[in-house]
Amino acid sequence: MAEEAVLGYLEKNEEISDSGKFAEEKGINHDEIVNIIKSLNGFRLVDAQDIKKERWVLTSEGDLYAKYGSPEVQLFSAVPPEGITREELQEKLKASIYKIGSTQAIKNKWIEMGKSQVSRKVQHVDDKVRSLLVQIQNGEVISSEDIDALKRRKLISSQMWKGYSVKKGPKYAPKRKKVATDLTRENLQRGDWKELEFKEYNFLAKGQPTEGGCLHPLLKAWLLWSFVSYTYVAVRRQIQMIFLQMGFEEMPTNNFVESSFWNFDALFQPQQHPARDSHDTFFLKEPSTTRRLPEDYVERVKRVHESGGYGSRGYGYEWKREEANKNLLRTHTTAVSSRMLYALAQGPFAPKRYYSIDRVFRNEAVDRTHLAEFHQIEGLICDRGLTLGHLIGVLHDFFSRLGMSKLKFKPAYNPYTEPSMEIFSYHEGLQKWVEIGNSGMFRPEMLLPMGLPEDVQVIAWGLSLERPTMILYGIDNIRDLFGHKQLKMMNAAASLYRRISIRELIASPSVYSSASDVSGEGLSLVFRRWATKKTAGSTKNGRDSLPKNLGVKKFGGERVIPGNIIVRQRGTRFHPGNYVGIGKDHTLYALKEGCVKFERHKLTGRKWVHVEPKEGYEIHPVYASAGAAREMKTAA
Repeated sequence: MAEEAVLGYLEKNEEISDSGKFAEEKGINHDEIVNIIKSLNGFRLVDAQDIKKERWVLTSEGDLYAKYGSPEVQLFSAVPPEGITREELQEKLKASIYKIGSTQAIKNKWIEMGKSQVSRKVQHVDDKVRSLLVQIQNGEVISSEDIDALKRRKLISSQMWKGYSVKKGPKYAPKRKKVATDLTRENLQRGDWKELEFKEYNFLAKGQPTEGGCLHPLLKAWLLWSFVSYTYVAVRRQIQMIFLQMGFEEMPTNNFVESSFWNFDALFQPQQHPARDSHDTFFLKEPSTTRRLPEDYVERVKRVHESGGYGSRGYGYEWKREEANKNLLRTHTTAVSSRMLYALAQGPFAPKRYYSIDRVFRNEAVDRTHLAEFHQIEGLICDRGLTLGHLIGVLHDFFSRLGMSKLKFKPAYNPYTEPSMEIFSYHEGLQKWVEIGNSGMFRPEMLLPMGLPEDVQVIAWGLSLERPTMILYGIDNIRDLFGHKQLKMMNAAASLYRRISIRELIASPSVYSSASDVSGEGLSLVFRRWATKKTAGSTKNGRDSLPKNLGVKKFGGERVIPGNIIVRQRGTRFHPGNYVGIGKDHTLYALKEGCVKFERHKLTGRKWVHVEPKEGYEIHPVYASAGAAREMKTAA
């Protein structure tokens, strides 16, 4: 109907000057007319030009006044000729009507408000406000003075109206011809493509939006918006921050190639174990073997495998050094844990909490829940007096922070842990319990040959990064995490990112307790979003017991992102004084490794909060990209 109306009108007239008025005259919805004009314009049957007008519409309050009258008139009508008490008048009207109406009626000199009595000063009034609002509803024009008056009372608001003026196009016809959009196989077979008229390409039309430019959910960096005090964290970074909140420190995992000794033998895993078979492990051809192993430790491991020790009978087989020397792609990051525990045993014992997140490799068949290459998350706690109850409690704490509260534990067997447990979480997409990790307590046959004290226990757990990502994003096929499909998944699942309070993220004692201890002043370090051009310091001055707010320092053209703090750097690359703002990730590490000091500016006397790194200080690689690390080393 709308198409016939537009084309039929243009057949007898030169143009449609205003699509809005045309729709009103024909009794057709304007949106329908607009859609037809756009379609006809694409086929060049008409030429359309935009028309933009500012028009006034009533607010919700204005709608009420247009329907029931203005508050001042409602109040005036409620006052009888003989007058009324204030209490009675308030009972007759709503509180908002009484408040606004009394103000406007007194301003218009319609009523007289005494201490207890309200009386009329005039006997008749016209509701001009309601009349103006009705005129605007009907699309009539009113004076600019009246517009300003209604705007001040927030009864109207401006709205941009868009329409079209339409003329005949170069291919105008009273009726649209049917055109083909695609050349099909049937057209070629029948030969009717010679008579068909094909639709022209519209090179001005917008194509389908590309889904490129997204970061992978496993590697996505976090975004900090300190203005609203919330952090949007993707899975990998979220897990890192959870470990940091729980007081863990990261293990170096930069060696994908590992020896069989650290990957298997040091973990009390027998050499005839099926996992060491080529069907489950990728062995290296070149270099095929390792040359550097701690010989005294190798002998102790060999002895406990062959004949036992430390209360164990061992496996009772002939342990072969050539098997332990084989190089492979590590099958789990527990190989890194064995190295770290051995290094810990070489000095006086101190309790430790370690974690790692990195790639591991398994020679497995690929299906919807398994990949040959994936990321493993590992955490371990080394201390005295640890039990299986501690492990279960830590796992509940860890996974609940990830948003996975439905957990089950099942007894399992691992060569290097006893007791051992498999960890299951309920997957809403698959509607079943999915194994997400393994856990247990490291065996004495593994720990004591390293040199750790007999009363020290280690609880540990490991899981793939992909499994919790699938659960959090509602993905039922692990292969969808890789390739083009994961881009669509990320766009659809962006709303699922957890929001973690910055106070939770930063104010955890495990993050900066060492910095507070060094300062010796009992000061609370709090991040604030504020910056000045050439000053920095505390937003609260006074006694040292008051909280100190870490600010942002800007030197000339040096760009510093809000949320950073001031860190003392050596060298002359930056402004004289060598103060530069660094990112919050770097800052957290600096607060743990550096020395927090509170000083006064030599010229202004204002207090400054900064971190002076130790001798030979470097930003830890987990908190800095390679470029950032080089920049920090240059500054140092």
